Amino acid sequence: MNNIFVYCEVTEERSIADVSLELLSKGRKLADDLKVKLEAVVIGHKVVKPEALLYPFGVDVIHYADDEKLFPYTTLPHTSLIIELFKKEHPEIVLFGATSIGRDLAPRVASALRCGLTADCTSLEIGDHFENKTQTEFKNLLYQIRPAFGGNIIATIINPETRPQMATVREGVMKKEAYSVKYKGKLIKMDARSILRDEDFAVTIIERHLEKSRIDIKNSQVIIAGGYGVGSKENFKLLFDLAEILGAQVGASRAAVDAGFVEHERQVGQTGVTVRPKLYIACGISGAVQHRAGMDQSAQIISINTDAGAPINQIADYTIIGSVADVIPKMIKYYRKNSK
Repeated sequence: MNNIFVYCEVTEERSIADVSLELLSKGRKLADDLKVKLEAVVIGHKVVKPEALLYPFGVDVIHYADDEKLFPYTTLPHTSLIIELFKKEHPEIVLFGATSIGRDLAPRVASALRCGLTADCTSLEIGDHFENKTQTEFKNLLYQIRPAFGGNIIATIINPETRPQMATVREGVMKKEAYSVKYKGKLIKMDARSILRDEDFAVTIIERHLEKSRIDIKNSQVIIAGGYGVGSKENFKLLFDLAEILGAQVGASRAAVDAGFVEHERQVGQTGVTVRPKLYIACGISGAVQHRAGMDQSAQIISINTDAGAPINQIADYTIIGSVADVIPKMIKYYRKNSK
Protein backbone atom coordinates (compact mmCIF):
# COMPACT_ATOMS: atom_id res chain seq x y z
CA MET A 1 0.00 0.00 0.00
CA ASN A 2 1.25 3.47 -0.96
CA ASN A 3 4.55 2.16 -2.30
CA ILE A 4 6.50 3.19 -5.40
CA PHE A 5 6.00 1.06 -8.52
CA VAL A 6 8.15 0.93 -11.64
CA TYR A 7 6.93 -0.74 -14.83
CA CYS A 8 9.88 -2.73 -16.21
CA GLU A 9 10.02 -3.13 -19.98
CA VAL A 10 11.14 -6.46 -21.37
CA THR A 11 13.63 -6.30 -24.24
CA GLU A 12 13.78 -8.52 -27.30
CA GLU A 13 16.46 -10.54 -25.47
CA ARG A 14 13.92 -11.08 -22.65
CA SER A 15 15.93 -9.00 -20.21
CA ILE A 16 14.99 -5.71 -18.50
CA ALA A 17 15.45 -2.49 -20.48
CA ASP A 18 18.06 0.01 -19.30
CA VAL A 19 15.48 2.76 -18.90
CA SER A 20 13.64 0.62 -16.34
CA LEU A 21 16.85 0.01 -14.36
CA GLU A 22 17.46 3.76 -14.38
CA LEU A 23 13.97 4.33 -12.99
CA LEU A 24 14.52 1.70 -10.30
CA SER A 25 17.69 3.54 -9.25
CA LYS A 26 15.72 6.76 -8.84
CA GLY A 27 12.73 4.92 -7.39
CA ARG A 28 14.90 3.46 -4.62
CA LYS A 29 15.99 6.96 -3.58
CA LEU A 30 12.41 8.23 -3.62
CA ALA A 31 11.28 5.19 -1.63
CA ASP A 32 13.95 5.86 1.00
CA ASP A 33 12.80 9.49 1.23
CA LEU A 34 9.19 8.37 1.77
CA LYS A 35 10.15 5.33 3.87
CA VAL A 36 8.13 3.00 1.65
CA LYS A 37 8.87 -0.05 -0.48
CA LEU A 38 10.01 -0.13 -4.10
CA GLU A 39 8.06 -2.56 -6.27
CA ALA A 40 8.69 -3.62 -9.86
CA VAL A 41 6.16 -4.87 -12.41
CA VAL A 42 7.46 -7.33 -15.00
CA ILE A 43 5.12 -8.66 -17.71
CA GLY A 44 6.41 -11.04 -20.36
CA HIS A 45 7.43 -14.65 -20.96
CA LYS A 46 10.58 -16.44 -19.84
CA VAL A 47 12.24 -13.23 -18.71
CA VAL A 48 15.88 -13.97 -17.89
CA LYS A 49 16.36 -14.13 -14.09
CA PRO A 50 14.33 -11.06 -13.05
CA GLU A 51 15.24 -11.53 -9.37
CA ALA A 52 18.99 -11.58 -9.99
CA LEU A 53 18.75 -8.46 -12.14
CA LEU A 54 16.29 -6.39 -10.13
CA TYR A 55 17.05 -7.07 -6.46
CA PRO A 56 20.47 -5.31 -6.60
CA PHE A 57 18.61 -2.12 -7.56
CA GLY A 58 16.83 -2.16 -4.21
CA VAL A 59 13.57 -3.77 -5.33
CA ASP A 60 11.51 -5.05 -2.41
CA VAL A 61 8.77 -6.78 -4.42
CA ILE A 62 8.64 -8.04 -8.01
CA HIS A 63 5.17 -8.57 -9.49
CA TYR A 64 5.81 -11.02 -12.33
CA ALA A 65 3.24 -12.09 -14.93
CA ASP A 66 4.68 -14.88 -17.08
CA ASP A 67 2.65 -16.13 -20.03
CA GLU A 68 3.47 -16.87 -23.67
CA LYS A 69 0.69 -14.52 -24.74
CA LEU A 70 2.36 -11.58 -22.98
CA PHE A 71 5.46 -11.45 -25.18
CA PRO A 72 6.04 -9.53 -27.34
CA TYR A 73 4.30 -6.47 -25.89
CA THR A 74 0.74 -5.75 -26.94
CA THR A 75 -1.30 -2.93 -25.49
CA LEU A 76 -4.50 -4.49 -24.17
CA PRO A 77 -3.28 -7.37 -21.97
CA HIS A 78 -0.48 -5.32 -20.40
CA THR A 79 -2.91 -2.48 -19.67
CA SER A 80 -5.49 -4.79 -18.08
CA LEU A 81 -2.90 -6.48 -15.86
CA ILE A 82 -1.45 -3.20 -14.61
CA ILE A 83 -4.84 -1.62 -13.95
CA GLU A 84 -5.94 -4.67 -11.95
CA LEU A 85 -2.67 -4.70 -9.99
CA PHE A 86 -2.84 -0.99 -9.16
CA LYS A 87 -6.48 -1.20 -8.07
CA LYS A 88 -5.42 -3.89 -5.63
CA GLU A 89 -2.14 -2.40 -4.40
CA HIS A 90 -2.93 1.36 -4.43
CA PRO A 91 0.55 2.67 -5.28
CA GLU A 92 1.59 6.17 -4.27
CA ILE A 93 3.89 6.74 -7.26
CA VAL A 94 4.20 4.92 -10.60
CA LEU A 95 7.06 5.43 -13.06
CA PHE A 96 7.24 4.40 -16.74
CA GLY A 97 9.96 4.88 -19.31
CA ALA A 98 9.14 7.52 -21.92
CA THR A 99 9.57 4.95 -24.68
CA SER A 100 7.16 3.85 -27.38
CA ILE A 101 5.81 1.26 -24.94
CA GLY A 102 5.65 3.62 -21.96
CA ARG A 103 3.95 6.33 -24.00
CA ASP A 104 1.38 3.80 -25.17
CA LEU A 105 0.75 2.22 -21.80
CA ALA A 106 0.95 5.00 -19.18
CA PRO A 107 -1.85 7.24 -20.58
CA ARG A 108 -4.24 4.29 -20.75
CA VAL A 109 -3.53 3.37 -17.15
CA ALA A 110 -3.85 7.00 -16.00
CA SER A 111 -7.15 7.38 -17.83
CA ALA A 112 -8.59 4.19 -16.33
CA LEU A 113 -7.50 5.16 -12.80
CA ARG A 114 -8.53 8.81 -13.34
CA CYS A 115 -5.21 10.19 -12.12
CA GLY A 116 -2.65 12.67 -13.44
CA LEU A 117 0.30 11.85 -15.68
CA THR A 118 3.33 13.98 -16.48
CA ALA A 119 5.27 13.03 -19.61
CA ASP A 120 9.00 13.27 -20.37
CA CYS A 121 10.20 14.29 -16.92
CA THR A 122 13.85 15.27 -16.52
CA SER A 123 13.89 15.22 -12.71
CA LEU A 124 11.84 13.75 -9.86
CA GLU A 125 11.95 14.95 -6.26
CA ILE A 126 9.86 14.69 -3.08
CA GLY A 127 8.49 17.91 -1.57
CA ASP A 128 5.56 19.67 0.05
CA HIS A 129 2.96 22.06 -1.35
CA PHE A 130 0.61 24.60 0.26
CA GLU A 131 -2.59 25.35 -1.65
CA ASN A 132 -3.50 28.99 -0.97
CA LYS A 133 -7.03 28.73 -2.38
CA THR A 134 -8.12 25.96 -0.02
CA GLN A 135 -5.52 26.64 2.70
CA THR A 136 -4.50 22.99 2.46
CA GLU A 137 -0.98 21.67 2.98
CA PHE A 138 0.09 18.55 1.06
CA LYS A 139 3.08 16.58 2.31
CA ASN A 140 5.55 14.39 0.42
CA LEU A 141 4.31 15.00 -3.10
CA LEU A 142 6.18 13.91 -6.19
CA TYR A 143 7.66 16.95 -7.92
CA GLN A 144 7.52 16.05 -11.62
CA ILE A 145 9.98 18.39 -13.32
CA ARG A 146 10.22 18.91 -17.07
CA PRO A 147 10.82 21.64 -19.69
CA ALA A 148 7.63 23.38 -20.88
CA PHE A 149 6.49 26.02 -23.37
CA GLY A 150 9.02 24.96 -25.97
CA GLY A 151 11.75 24.68 -23.38
CA ASN A 152 11.48 28.31 -22.32
CA ILE A 153 10.73 27.40 -18.70
CA ILE A 154 11.25 24.46 -16.37
CA ALA A 155 7.88 23.41 -14.93
CA THR A 156 7.31 21.60 -11.65
CA ILE A 157 4.06 19.63 -11.84
CA ILE A 158 2.25 18.04 -8.90
CA ASN A 159 -0.81 15.82 -8.46
CA PRO A 160 -1.92 16.60 -4.91
CA GLU A 161 -5.39 15.05 -4.94
CA THR A 162 -5.20 11.95 -7.17
CA ARG A 163 -3.33 8.69 -6.76
CA PRO A 164 -1.17 7.25 -8.03
CA GLN A 165 1.13 10.09 -9.02
CA MET A 166 2.33 8.96 -12.46
CA ALA A 167 5.22 10.08 -14.65
CA THR A 168 7.17 8.95 -17.67
CA VAL A 169 10.92 9.57 -17.78
CA ARG A 170 13.18 9.58 -20.81
CA GLU A 171 15.97 7.05 -21.16
CA GLY A 172 19.33 8.31 -19.93
CA VAL A 173 17.91 11.07 -17.70
CA MET A 174 18.35 9.10 -14.47
CA LYS A 175 21.66 7.52 -13.58
CA LYS A 176 21.66 3.73 -13.50
CA GLU A 177 23.37 2.57 -10.32
CA ALA A 178 22.93 -0.55 -8.23
CA TYR A 179 21.77 -0.15 -4.64
CA SER A 180 23.33 -3.28 -3.10
CA VAL A 181 24.39 -6.57 -4.66
CA LYS A 182 23.25 -8.32 -1.47
CA TYR A 183 19.77 -6.79 -1.44
CA LYS A 184 16.95 -9.34 -1.46
CA GLY A 185 13.24 -8.88 -2.05
CA LYS A 186 10.40 -11.24 -2.86
CA LEU A 187 8.76 -12.39 -6.08
CA ILE A 188 4.98 -12.45 -6.43
CA LYS A 189 3.64 -14.30 -9.45
CA MET A 190 0.57 -12.76 -11.03
CA ASP A 191 -2.05 -15.15 -12.39
CA ALA A 192 -2.53 -13.51 -15.78
CA ARG A 193 -5.05 -16.07 -17.02
CA SER A 194 -7.49 -15.28 -14.18
CA ILE A 195 -7.34 -11.53 -14.93
CA LEU A 196 -7.30 -11.33 -18.72
CA ARG A 197 -10.37 -11.73 -20.93
CA ASP A 198 -10.75 -12.80 -24.54
CA GLU A 199 -11.15 -9.18 -25.65
CA ASP A 200 -7.67 -8.40 -24.29
CA PHE A 201 -6.33 -10.51 -27.14
CA ALA A 202 -8.40 -8.95 -29.89
CA VAL A 203 -5.16 -7.87 -31.57
CA THR A 204 -2.85 -10.61 -32.83
CA ILE A 205 0.70 -10.03 -34.07
CA ILE A 206 0.99 -11.88 -37.36
CA GLU A 207 4.52 -10.95 -38.34
CA ARG A 208 7.37 -8.88 -36.89
CA HIS A 209 10.36 -7.25 -38.58
CA LEU A 210 13.17 -6.08 -36.31
CA GLU A 211 16.15 -3.98 -37.28
CA LYS A 212 18.81 -2.97 -34.78
CA SER A 213 19.87 0.65 -34.68
CA ARG A 214 23.14 1.28 -36.46
CA ILE A 215 23.92 4.28 -34.29
CA ASP A 216 24.62 3.92 -30.56
CA ILE A 217 25.05 7.44 -29.20
CA LYS A 218 23.67 6.69 -25.75
CA ASN A 219 26.50 4.36 -24.76
CA SER A 220 29.35 6.34 -26.33
CA GLN A 221 31.93 7.75 -23.90
CA VAL A 222 32.93 10.56 -26.28
CA ILE A 223 30.42 12.52 -28.38
CA ILE A 224 31.17 15.19 -30.99
CA ALA A 225 27.89 17.08 -31.42
CA GLY A 226 27.12 19.67 -34.06
CA GLY A 227 24.47 22.35 -34.23
CA TYR A 228 23.07 24.64 -36.88
CA GLY A 229 26.22 26.76 -36.49
CA VAL A 230 28.25 24.03 -38.19
CA GLY A 231 26.83 25.52 -41.37
CA SER A 232 26.26 22.63 -43.74
CA LYS A 233 26.12 18.89 -44.25
CA GLU A 234 29.56 19.09 -45.81
CA ASN A 235 31.01 20.79 -42.73
CA PHE A 236 29.58 17.98 -40.58
CA LYS A 237 32.14 15.71 -42.24
CA LEU A 238 34.78 17.42 -40.08
CA LEU A 239 32.96 16.17 -37.00
CA PHE A 240 32.90 12.64 -38.37
CA ASP A 241 36.64 12.90 -39.11
CA LEU A 242 37.37 13.95 -35.54
CA ALA A 243 35.02 11.29 -34.16
CA GLU A 244 36.84 8.59 -36.10
CA ILE A 245 40.17 9.65 -34.61
CA LEU A 246 38.82 9.85 -31.06
CA GLY A 247 36.73 6.68 -31.30
CA ALA A 248 33.64 8.82 -30.69
CA GLN A 249 30.08 9.11 -31.95
CA VAL A 250 28.63 12.13 -33.75
CA GLY A 251 25.56 13.77 -32.25
CA ALA A 252 23.49 16.79 -33.27
CA SER A 253 21.07 19.40 -32.04
CA ARG A 254 17.50 19.48 -33.29
CA ALA A 255 18.28 22.52 -35.46
CA ALA A 256 21.01 20.58 -37.26
CA VAL A 257 18.72 17.60 -37.78
CA ASP A 258 15.87 19.79 -39.03
CA ALA A 259 18.29 21.43 -41.47
CA GLY A 260 19.11 17.99 -42.92
CA PHE A 261 22.76 17.97 -41.83
CA VAL A 262 22.46 14.51 -40.19
CA GLU A 263 19.83 11.86 -39.49
CA HIS A 264 17.39 12.05 -36.56
CA GLU A 265 18.98 9.05 -34.80
CA ARG A 266 21.88 11.34 -33.85
CA GLN A 267 19.73 14.00 -32.19
CA VAL A 268 20.59 14.83 -28.58
CA GLY A 269 18.12 16.68 -26.38
CA GLN A 270 14.56 16.72 -25.17
CA THR A 271 13.19 15.29 -28.43
CA GLY A 272 16.24 13.11 -29.08
CA VAL A 273 18.37 10.93 -26.82
CA THR A 274 19.78 11.77 -23.40
CA VAL A 275 23.48 11.08 -22.98
CA ARG A 276 26.08 11.07 -20.17
CA PRO A 277 29.47 10.71 -21.90
CA LYS A 278 32.85 11.34 -20.31
CA LEU A 279 33.49 14.01 -22.95
CA TYR A 280 30.97 16.06 -24.94
CA ILE A 281 32.31 18.44 -27.60
CA ALA A 282 29.57 20.88 -28.67
CA CYS A 283 30.33 22.40 -32.05
CA GLY A 284 28.27 25.36 -33.24
CA ILE A 285 25.52 24.62 -30.70
CA SER A 286 23.82 27.60 -29.06
CA GLY A 287 22.67 25.52 -26.10
CA ALA A 288 18.90 25.91 -25.86
CA VAL A 289 17.41 24.33 -22.75
CA GLN A 290 15.92 21.49 -24.84
CA HIS A 291 19.40 20.47 -25.94
CA ARG A 292 21.04 20.96 -22.55
CA ALA A 293 18.41 18.69 -20.99
CA GLY A 294 19.89 15.86 -23.02
CA MET A 295 23.59 16.37 -22.28
CA ASP A 296 24.17 18.56 -19.22
CA GLN A 297 25.15 15.53 -17.12
CA SER A 298 28.24 14.91 -19.29
CA ALA A 299 31.41 14.55 -17.20
CA GLN A 300 33.26 17.20 -19.23
CA ILE A 301 31.96 19.61 -21.85
CA ILE A 302 33.95 21.52 -24.46
CA SER A 303 32.15 24.23 -26.44
CA ILE A 304 33.33 25.48 -29.83
CA ASN A 305 31.34 28.54 -30.81
CA THR A 306 31.75 31.91 -32.50
CA ASP A 307 29.36 33.45 -29.96
CA ALA A 308 31.00 34.05 -26.59
CA GLY A 309 27.57 34.62 -25.06
CA ALA A 310 26.02 31.34 -26.21
CA PRO A 311 24.09 29.59 -23.39
CA ILE A 312 26.10 26.39 -23.92
CA ASN A 313 29.18 28.22 -22.65
CA GLN A 314 27.57 28.62 -19.23
CA ILE A 315 27.77 24.86 -18.57
CA ALA A 316 30.96 24.15 -20.56
CA ASP A 317 34.17 23.27 -18.73
CA TYR A 318 36.20 24.72 -21.62
CA THR A 319 35.11 27.21 -24.26
CA ILE A 320 36.85 27.79 -27.58
CA ILE A 321 35.75 30.95 -29.37
CA GLY A 322 36.06 30.33 -33.09
CA SER A 323 34.43 28.71 -36.09
CA VAL A 324 34.12 24.97 -36.39
CA ALA A 325 35.76 25.08 -39.83
CA ASP A 326 38.91 26.58 -38.26
CA VAL A 327 39.06 24.79 -34.92
CA ILE A 328 38.21 21.17 -35.80
CA PRO A 329 40.95 20.74 -38.46
CA LYS A 330 43.49 22.01 -35.91
CA MET A 331 42.21 19.56 -33.29
CA ILE A 332 42.53 16.73 -35.81
CA LYS A 333 46.05 17.84 -36.80
CA TYR A 334 47.41 18.17 -33.27
CA TYR A 335 45.72 15.03 -31.98
CA ARG A 336 47.30 13.00 -34.77
CA LYS A 337 50.66 14.65 -34.11
CA ASN A 338 50.71 14.16 -30.36
CA SER A 339 48.97 10.82 -29.90
CA LYS A 340 50.53 7.40 -30.24
